[in-house]
Amino acid sequence: MNLKEKLESIGQSQLLRFESELSDAQKKALYEQIESIDFSVLDELKNRGKGLKRGKITPLEALDLDKINAKKDAYKETGVKALKDGKVGAVLLAGGMGTRLGSNDPKGMYNVGITRELFIFQCLINNLTDVVKEIGSYIHLFVMTSDLNYDSTTKFFKEKNYFGYPEEYVHFFKQEMAACCSYEGKILLERKDKVAVSPNGNGGWFLSMIRAGLMDVINKNGIEWLNVFAVDNVLQKICDPVFVGATIIEKKSIGAKVVRKNAPDEKLGVMCLEDGHPSIVEYYELTDEMRDEVDERGERVYNFGVILNYLFNVAETEKIVNNSLTYHVVEKKIPYIDDKGNEIKPEEPNGCKFEQLILDMIYMADTCLPFEVVREKEFAPIKNKTGVDSVESARELLQKNGVTL
Repeated sequence: MNLKEKLESIGQSQLLRFESELSDAQKKALYEQIESIDFSVLDELKNRGKGLKRGKITPLEALDLDKINAKKDAYKETGVKALKDGKVGAVLLAGGMGTRLGSNDPKGMYNVGITRELFIFQCLINNLTDVVKEIGSYIHLFVMTSDLNYDSTTKFFKEKNYFGYPEEYVHFFKQEMAACCSYEGKILLERKDKVAVSPNGNGGWFLSMIRAGLMDVINKNGIEWLNVFAVDNVLQKICDPVFVGATIIEKKSIGAKVVRKNAPDEKLGVMCLEDGHPSIVEYYELTDEMRDEVDERGERVYNFGVILNYLFNVAETEKIVNNSLTYHVVEKKIPYIDDKGNEIKPEEPNGCKFEQLILDMIYMADTCLPFEVVREKEFAPIKNKTGVDSVESARELLQKNGVTL
C-alpha cells in the first residue's frame, strides 16, 4: 500500500491535497513527515471535553524540611557517591519560546540581568556547576529542544561556549511532535508542504530521548537516575546530592521537589495518592474540603506544590514508557491552510493538540517521594514579564540569594 492509498484508507487524504504544486524536495519532506505521524493519537478525540476521570484522592506524606534535616548527612553522603560514580544525569526541558516575555527567542535565551548579561540558560548551568564543584566531577546534561528552537538553542550554547561547561557533557535532542487536527479528526496542514504539529507535552521527554538515540549515552555511562527540570525556574538546584540521596535511601522510584504553597489556592499542582498510586492533583481540581483538610499537627495535607523538578529511576521509567502514556486532548487555536490554500489564523480554538504529561508518568510509578525545599532558595519561576512568577519576582529572589544582576 503506497502513501496515498494509506491516507485514503484512514480518511486523511487531505494531507496530499496540494501535492501537484510541490517541488520534488517539498514532496520528499512532506512524505517523510507524514510517515512519522502517529495516527493512533486521533483515537483520543473521543475523550475531548470529558477530562480524565480521577480516582480516589488521598494525602501523600511529604519528606518535610525537619525530616530531611534529621537525616541530611546520610542523604548527602549517598547522593554525593551516586553523583561521583556517574549514576545521575540531568534533563533540561527547554522546548518553549519566550513569547510571553515579549521575546521571539527560546525562553532559555532570555536575559534576566540588569547591569550585566545573565541568561536563563546561564543561571541553570551555574546552578549545575555549583554541584559539579561540590562533588568534583561533571554530570551529563541532556537538553530537550523543539523543532521551533533547536537550531537557535544549539547555536546560542556554542556562541556562549556552553557557559563554561564541557561540550562533551551536553547532549541536545528534539522533543517528539504530535499532529494537530480539526474537531472532526482531520489532520491540518500548516503549509502546502508541511503538516501542522506541536510538541507532545512534558511527559514525552523520555520517549524523545530514546528516539534520539540517547539511551546509548545513558547505558554507556551507567546513568541510573535522571533529574528532569523545567527551563523557567532560575533558582532550582539541579542534581542536588541531598535530594538524590533521599530518593535512593527511601527506596523510591521517583523523587519530586515540592514547596509549601503560599496560599491554599496558589496555582500549583500538589502531590497526593490517587487510588493508592502517587499522583498530582491540579490546583483547580482541589475541592474546598480538600484545601482545608489538616493533619494532627493542624497543617494542610494538600499543601506541597510541585515545581517540575523530578528525579526518575531510568529502569522504572523504561517500564512506564513501555506501558504507553495517555495522550491528553487540548483544544487550541491552530494556524492552518484551508482547502484553497489560504492561511488561516483563528481567533478562537479550532482544533486539538495531543500532549503527554509528567503527572501521568508519576501515576504509573510504584512510588514517589515528595521532597520539600525552601521556596525562597529554590523556586523563582519565570512565567510572565511582570507581576506574579515573573522576570521581576525572579530577579528579586536571585538578588536575595546573592546573585549579581
